[in-house]
Amino acid sequence: MSAHSQSKPDNKTLLAPVKLQLKGYNNRDIDTFAKAFSDSVKVYRTPGVLTYQGKEELRKRYAAMFAATPDLHCEIEKRIVSGEVVIDHEKVLKNGERFEAIAVYRVKNGEIVEVTFIPPYSE
Repeated sequence: MSAHSQSKPDNKTLLAPVKLQLKGYNNRDIDTFAKAFSDSVKVYRTPGVLTYQGKEELRKRYAAMFAATPDLHCEIEKRIVSGEVVIDHEKVLKNGERFEAIAVYRVKNGEIVEVTFIPPYSE
């Protein structure tokens, strides 16, 4: 292998699945949304606390939310890209309520393999 083929992904490659899942989320399109994630994706609610694992579980949870939330929409306020990590500061509209969220995505081989959602304040 050449040194180039072992190089880290460029930002466009790294951001592709993150942008794809956002498109699916905002269109409440579970198929587009799920395409961005690896089959064994791990989803954390806070750092180090695994909420669930696997694309099928992700599909089930998000399909139900998409069906129940016609006003669902997310806008990216700020994005940080470093290595294989994308951190999004999000503003979300859900059931008439606006709130902020932080999502940390780890991308490998063009798929999101891990995502951590961090509330910006404790509840």
